[in-house]
Amino acid sequence: MQLTVWTYEGPTHVGAMRIATSMRDVHYVLHAPQGDTYADLLFTMIERRTARPPVTYTTFQARDLGGDTADLVKRTLREAYDRFTPSLLLVGESCTAELIQDQPGSLASSMDLPVPVVALELPSYSRKENWGASETFYHIARTLLPRGPATHEHRTTDTPVTRPRANVLGPSALGFRCRDDVTEIRRLLDHVGVDVNVVAPEGASPDDIRRIPDADFNICLYPEIALTTCVWLERAFAQPFVKTVPIGVGATRDFIAEIGRVTGIDVRPFVGTEQSRLPWYSRSVDSTYLTGKRVFVFGDATHAIAAARIASEELGFEIVGIGTYSREFGREIREAAKNYDVDALITDDYLEVEARITALAPELVLGTQMERHIAKRLGIPCAVISAPCHVQDFPARYSPQMGFEGANVIFDTWVHPLMMGLEEHLLTMFRGDFEFSDGAAPSHLANTPAVRSESEARAEDTRGDPGWTPDAEQELKKIPFFVRGKARRNTETFARERGVALITVEALYDAKAHFGR
Repeated sequence: MQLTVWTYEGPTHVGAMRIATSMRDVHYVLHAPQGDTYADLLFTMIERRTARPPVTYTTFQARDLGGDTADLVKRTLREAYDRFTPSLLLVGESCTAELIQDQPGSLASSMDLPVPVVALELPSYSRKENWGASETFYHIARTLLPRGPATHEHRTTDTPVTRPRANVLGPSALGFRCRDDVTEIRRLLDHVGVDVNVVAPEGASPDDIRRIPDADFNICLYPEIALTTCVWLERAFAQPFVKTVPIGVGATRDFIAEIGRVTGIDVRPFVGTEQSRLPWYSRSVDSTYLTGKRVFVFGDATHAIAAARIASEELGFEIVGIGTYSREFGREIREAAKNYDVDALITDDYLEVEARITALAPELVLGTQMERHIAKRLGIPCAVISAPCHVQDFPARYSPQMGFEGANVIFDTWVHPLMMGLEEHLLTMFRGDFEFSDGAAPSHLANTPAVRSESEARAEDTRGDPGWTPDAEQELKKIPFFVRGKARRNTETFARERGVALITVEALYDAKAHFGR
């Protein structure tokens, strides 16, 4: 087991805690020693939830190891049920308690509690947080849903169904922008003509889980959490599921098209009605300043693959590296890497990621909070695209990543660091010029003596200097305004030194070649 200061994922019991925290009327009893009870701070301190997670710890100490810790588990289970009266009880153990082998799940199953009990056996030393969350969600579904034929005859409502119904599966506590993504997907589905049956695990109760088979199909919004459950639901209840994750304009169009194939809805009228500014920017002349920027992408597999597609196809960037810490999705990342002719990086060691970024020297990093720190040390712009993330990535404002509005948010988040970086670069490059010197007055104070218009500066600086032909003046205007003055002065200096009385277009380019050496 490798010890490190930073980790991309916590142990499996943190994944189970995420599912319990996401749901209503669910309680999680965790067999854990003192010291393993820190995880609930993630939800109140980082995600800023208004309530602590529904978790009760056995909190055994060293002196308890000489006695009957199994009795401690049973007592804690009974007290937790009596106090919280949940509709579903999850029972598991932390990585440290796993070594004691008390098997709290089996103990709970033998107690005849009046609610369903999900006994979680999550190997902490071979798996990680996302896998633990996925397994927990899957076992909840297996426990609560009836074993029946693959048919929709189990629907409980008598109301005629006029629009297809979908379950949105995967959003969970501590997920990246899940709250706003769900809002955006609800809006998108309603626009297409699909009703939402259940969103789970986020906000769902055990009764909501029981209603999952009432839908016509499922949407696997976050594969790291929901893929296993979606595959089982397809097999057990004949519910197809939409696999496209709608991050980016192209993926959102593909998402709508896949919904059309699953439901039989003609979605063509909806594909061209998106309200995203990203395609407009990609067609604008301003985007050419960033075309070909070298980008390194790292995160969970879903967001990394989506980010690479947006960067390459929608913003015209060059992907120089892509990777993930999600080993369960290593195959998908390797397939994506082939599209960009780069080597995939599958690792949960941030030092390997830092070494790869340093070697590739990209101009933009798209990653997790780990990569944000790495990029900051290296002086590279960075945008966070994936968990693990910090408090600033749980904004109070509406800030989805999915759908057409999510594409707008991504456009702002990714492009602005590069544009501001361009501005900083130009200010540094021309700091010696009077327009950009530290003593220069602000450019918006036009009447300040320290600021002169271009025509005034030319009138003062060109007395006795070479003249300009109309064609050369016109060519000079094609140079960006913030370097035009310097280009004029350099060209006139070049002409004076060579005794040129009239600057032509040819002389302008000769001067450019001279000073560009």
